[in-house]
Amino acid sequence: MDVTEQVTEHIAALDREGTHLAATAADLTAAVPPCPQWTVQDLVTHLGGIHRWATSIVRDQLADDPLDEPGAAFVAPAPGEDVRQWFVDGLAGMVDALRAADPVLRCFTFLPAPSSLAFWARRQAHETAIHRADAESVTGSITPFPADFAADGIDELYAFIGRRRRFRHVDEPRTLAIRPDDADGWTITLAPDGIRAATGAGPAEATVSGTASDLYLWVWNRPATVVVDGDEDVAALWRHVQIR
Repeated sequence: MDVTEQVTEHIAALDREGTHLAATAADLTAAVPPCPQWTVQDLVTHLGGIHRWATSIVRDQLADDPLDEPGAAFVAPAPGEDVRQWFVDGLAGMVDALRAADPVLRCFTFLPAPSSLAFWARRQAHETAIHRADAESVTGSITPFPADFAADGIDELYAFIGRRRRFRHVDEPRTLAIRPDDADGWTITLAPDGIRAATGAGPAEATVSGTASDLYLWVWNRPATVVVDGDEDVAALWRHVQIR
């Protein structure tokens, strides 16, 4: 699949996952199980702010992060505003900005990608998907993700952790294999000098297996049904990996 096709698929996923989230967010006062400090309203407001932030970067071709400006913050709905409609409007703005963007768009990004447009389409698709699962977890049942999309999300996460220069929770390198039943896998090295990921689920001290959808949730430290073989203490080290 070429970059243009990937961008198209990621924008479609962003639209799909955001629409699903909006439909799921019925009780705005409910606590979000994976993020107990948040209500559904907090979650929707957070993601709606992220969409508007990313939209401004893409639409205005900003070279720098606007949140670096003194006093800058994510946009929030006005007091008394319909939060769900505010979210839907922001989602539509993000989708429209991505679809209208020049393929050779140059703007602020914070991870390696084939292009600025490819970065933002992928990042917003997966940001929205994980938070859709958070919102849906209120119901006690999470709709599985397509295997290809989930595997892409796992792969994208490793671009985040590859930027970590230290992992304080080990004294020597430990290895963890991520082995989806329906996609290729990865081998993770958790070391004092950082975290490294390699494609292919090779020999490791612990192996975590399951569907790509469940492993996508698991690597983002969301509840999921997975099987751990080998040293469970090594697998448990993953709980210390915080993605920001």
